Amino acid sequence: MELRIQYYDVAPEALKIMMDMEKYLGATKIDLKLRELVKIRVSQINGCAFCLNMHTADARKLGETEQRLYCVSAWEDCDFYTDAEKAALKLSEYITLIPTKRIPDELYNQVREYFDEKDYVDLVFMINQINSWNRLSISMGNFAKGNS
Repeated sequence: MELRIQYYDVAPEALKIMMDMEKYLGATKIDLKLRELVKIRVSQINGCAFCLNMHTADARKLGETEQRLYCVSAWEDCDFYTDAEKAALKLSEYITLIPTKRIPDELYNQVREYFDEKDYVDLVFMINQINSWNRLSISMGNFAKGNS
């Protein structure tokens, strides 16, 4: 697939808004490795190769293990994710699939056991942001490139 539109050149004001949100999210208290796991899981669901490539590389730079990267799509069946990580990953799936999943009170309460009000809001913005990036990347024809 070829890049269809250089959207960052066509709509620099819109890209600035997206980058301002990235700046905001970068200053939150959400754990850096958890941020990458969430971005990876959402990108898996959405099938965004560009974002998967980027965020797995970013997670490795933060010291994330190969085991946890390989198994993030099956996080529910693994004992090497914390309960807080599992809650965040579940919320990520439900928000990404919101037309069919919604956000039940039980899930909200589960996530709030580990994340205070501000962190919950930041987590939701972070999940929405990666969903936006995935949708931009896929619709504009952005794809993962190899190193060769």
